[in-house]
Amino acid sequence: MKIKNNAGETVEFEISKLENSLRNSGADEQSVRKVLETVLPKCFEGITTGELYRMAFEELKKISNSVAARYSLKKALLELGPAGFYFEQWISRVFQNIGYKTETGQLIKGHSVTHEADVIAKKDEKTYWVECKFRNAEDTKISVTTPMYVLSRIKDISGIDYNLFETQTKFTDGWLITNTYFTKDSVAFSEYYGLRLLSWDFPKNKSIKNLVDQNALYPITCLTTLDGKQKQKLLEKKCVLVKELFNNQNLLDVLNLNQNKKSEVLKEAKELMITKISE
Repeated sequence: MKIKNNAGETVEFEISKLENSLRNSGADEQSVRKVLETVLPKCFEGITTGELYRMAFEELKKISNSVAARYSLKKALLELGPAGFYFEQWISRVFQNIGYKTETGQLIKGHSVTHEADVIAKKDEKTYWVECKFRNAEDTKISVTTPMYVLSRIKDISGIDYNLFETQTKFTDGWLITNTYFTKDSVAFSEYYGLRLLSWDFPKNKSIKNLVDQNALYPITCLTTLDGKQKQKLLEKKCVLVKELFNNQNLLDVLNLNQNKKSEVLKEAKELMITKISE
C-alpha cells in the first residue's frame, strides 16, 4: 500500500515504522496490537501520514493519555510556535535540566554588528552560542546555508570578553537546534567546522526525542488533557515543561479547572514524569 507523507511524496507504507513509533512512546505490546487492529482496517491507498497519526493518536488516548502525549511529541513541539519564542524558552529549560546555566534574549555586540541570542548556555569552562531554528511544518529540513550563517555569527562574537553568568567569559562553541531535520549537507558542513547539531532525529540516540524521553523533559504542549488555549495560558505564565507543572501544581489555578479535571491533568503529568523511556 502506498501512503503520502507530509512532504507530499508517495511512499510505501511500512507497518514496522508505525509499530516502532508506538513502542517508542511507551506503549506495551498489547496496546500496540490493539491500535494496529483498529487503525489498519481503516487505511486506504494514498492515505496521508497525518491521517495515520491522528487515528493512532486517538486510539492511544483511549488506552493512556501519557502514552498518547509521548506519541504526540513532534506535534507538541510545533505548538511552541508560530514564531518559535516558546521553543527557545523550552530549549533553555532543557539545557538547564541537563546541567547547563542558560540565559535568553541577550543582545551581544560582536566585532561588526550586534546579535540577539536565542539561548546562551554555559557548562564547566565552555560557553555556547545556541541558535534555535523553529519550523512550523514538521518535515522541513534545515539547509546548509543555515549552519553557514550561524558560523558567521559565532565568528563575529569570538575572542571578545562578555559579562555573562556573573563572570567574564568568551564564547567557545556553538549549537544549531531545530524541531525538524537537517539536510545531509548541513550535517557534513557542521561536523567539519565543529558546530554542534540537535534535531528531531540527530544525533542518533542523542536526538531531541531521545533527550526528552530519557529525561522526561516534555513541553507543556504535550498534555492531551488540556486544550490549546489552556496550554497557551500556561506558556504565558512561563510554565514551559510538564515537569514545572508537576512540581508546582498551583500553576493550574490560572485555568480555573474543576477538581476532576485538575486530577486528570495531574495524573497525566505524573505518568509522564515517573515513566522514563530508555534508548
